[in-house]
Amino acid sequence: MTSQKFSIAVGPQTLAVELTPLAGQANGRVMVRYGETTVLVTAVMSKAPREGGDFFPLMVDYEEKFYAAGKILGSRFVKRESRPSEEATLVSRLIDRAIRPRFDLRMRNEVQVVATVLALDDENDSDMPALVGASLALSLSDIPWDGPVAALRLGRKNGEWLINPSFADRQASDLDIVIAGTAEKINMIEAGAKEVPEEIIVAALERGQEELRKLIAFQKEIISSAPPTKAAPPLIAPAGALGELLRQNFSAKISSTLWEKEKIARNEKLSALKAEWQASAQNEFPEAKPAEIEYLWEEELDAVLHRRIIKEGGRPDGRKPGQLRSIEAEAGVLPRVHGSGLFIRGETQALSMVTLGGPGDEQIVEGMEIRGKRRFMHHYNFPPYSTGEVKPMRGPGRREIGHGALAERALMPLIPAREEFPYTIRVVSEILSSNGSSSMAATCASTLAMFDAGIPMKKPVAGIAMGLMMENEKNYRILTDIQGPEDHFGDMDLKAAGTREGITALQMDVKIEGVSAKLLQESLAQARVARLEILEIMSRAIETPRPSLSPHAPRITVLKIDPEKIGALIGPGGKMINSIIAKTGADIDVEDDGSVFVTTPSQSGMDEAVALIKQITKEYKPGELLEGIVTRLFDFGAMVEVAPKQEGLVHISELAPWHVGRVEDVVNIGDKIPVMVRNIDEQGRLNLSLKSVPGRYSQEDIARAQAQRELGGPPSPSRPFRDEARPRRAPRFDSRARGRHQGRMDHGSRPPH
Repeated sequence: MTSQKFSIAVGPQTLAVELTPLAGQANGRVMVRYGETTVLVTAVMSKAPREGGDFFPLMVDYEEKFYAAGKILGSRFVKRESRPSEEATLVSRLIDRAIRPRFDLRMRNEVQVVATVLALDDENDSDMPALVGASLALSLSDIPWDGPVAALRLGRKNGEWLINPSFADRQASDLDIVIAGTAEKINMIEAGAKEVPEEIIVAALERGQEELRKLIAFQKEIISSAPPTKAAPPLIAPAGALGELLRQNFSAKISSTLWEKEKIARNEKLSALKAEWQASAQNEFPEAKPAEIEYLWEEELDAVLHRRIIKEGGRPDGRKPGQLRSIEAEAGVLPRVHGSGLFIRGETQALSMVTLGGPGDEQIVEGMEIRGKRRFMHHYNFPPYSTGEVKPMRGPGRREIGHGALAERALMPLIPAREEFPYTIRVVSEILSSNGSSSMAATCASTLAMFDAGIPMKKPVAGIAMGLMMENEKNYRILTDIQGPEDHFGDMDLKAAGTREGITALQMDVKIEGVSAKLLQESLAQARVARLEILEIMSRAIETPRPSLSPHAPRITVLKIDPEKIGALIGPGGKMINSIIAKTGADIDVEDDGSVFVTTPSQSGMDEAVALIKQITKEYKPGELLEGIVTRLFDFGAMVEVAPKQEGLVHISELAPWHVGRVEDVVNIGDKIPVMVRNIDEQGRLNLSLKSVPGRYSQEDIARAQAQRELGGPPSPSRPFRDEARPRRAPRFDSRARGRHQGRMDHGSRPPH
């Protein structure tokens, strides 16, 4: 098979594009490689329009394949990819947001773009090659599309820009931003940052635009090598007379209805007016299709809103362009939960709850790119009642995953380090009512909830959604805190979150060709003013994190033990650690570096678990006095248990300050005796002494022992002499005895010292 290949240097790697004959039945296909990361992207359009649709049906699927990373993942019973991971869903949204504005929205033929990751190296992400591949697959196909668009990722490390940084460099960057657009306009942004000032964001956009121009020129070169003939699918194209009917009879009514302040009242009036329009249109133009009537209605609402806002500067709810809606903030609104916060902005209501857990509650992430654990999770729920609708509730969709991830990205830089706060943190935002900017309301509510939970966050975080009504580059209005119609019909949705010092998260979508870096600079400046105002309101509700955790939150104690003691703590088959868990009700997590995390619901259970762990893992010092129980006897000494599963040997010579003929003359199994640590040998074993314990033997005992030695008898002042008349026996050193003792040692006893 033959193919055409093209390449260009982008950052530290070469971006290679192959016009492949593979996937030959797709309308468009392309193979894109960056480093050794390889993605196959296809584009397919249905042969006929979808009946009954009132929107352009675009589907984007980013397919993770475990083989691409050389991994076999899944459960014990299912070893294949199933539903998309959150990471895959977010990349699908990323591609969708970049390419959707370039379609003619009057089209009703279904279009599907599929990006399949075939190979993934350890350095280069597959999302940027996938996005560039989507642009080329559409551009080289017969599918009508006004492309190309380009995309890249920018990082900033030590003040230096990094183009498409590696995974490692992204971790070290204070800014991770994805920019997509054309040679002159930006149409999509996704960013996380560590309190980066707005001017740095603008500089990143300007630097990114330079690279986009190169990538656009590169794509145009490829497209010119195989210029496609574009298909002409049917479009929603109502007759001009139908549109004129709408404008003459309904435009003024639409204008007054859109300027109804209350959402429910506005929607009810718009629904009634729409029904009136549909009846009038069908009566006057019986041949008109329902899709055409619907399309004209949406277009007129869009036009009316643009005209009035751009011309007059007034907004449907009476606000000025830069004005916030009324805001309420409250912390600690629910009992029992570990932390809660309520944030209300206009008719948008977000209620966030915090749950704290131990390290064992961390989420295990096992995917194509990432294998690890997450200790901070932010989840976002958007139930149908929040918009007054009836819909099936079938778990989180792309919207919920995307908005939750955005809020998580905004809050993440301010989460305390594990060393400072060893808890696993889960925050859930329930959107109770929605009228625009719910993701940023969730960010604010979650800050309040975490402050209420006593999480030592470094600073509060707030977010704001900015909009745009544009006629042309010189005639536009930037809107602060957009709601319903401004969000639906606006030209830009820019979400900016951060602290008083800078940006922590940024997201932008457009419905137009794109916006300039200059306009974005103006939008970010206006957003900062709003963010500072919101932070001030939030500080009145709760200024700093509470000094203590909720009494209903678990308690965590972190112990540090010698890594060599981990085996003793766990025990064979986990027997020891499981016995502690069963006895105390604690959750115990042990890490390879010797960190032991003990999580309990009660202080008494915590105290007991910590005491047991310290006993088992105690590091003993010579001269230390202990108390233990005699567990085993040998000819050469006695084993004494000084802590659970921790034994030491008292050699027969250390039992008493005189010659002991038999161990049983001094101690028996079950005796509770004091001992002193003589030393710890190179294998970590305890050598103990009974005779060295202060006060164990009196001077009278020692004197009596001396007298007995002179008479040749075996003294034992601490207990009755068993047979004082029995003659002293010579020690046995024959080979059979040695063999017997050795055999005992082979079965796990300690060797004589």
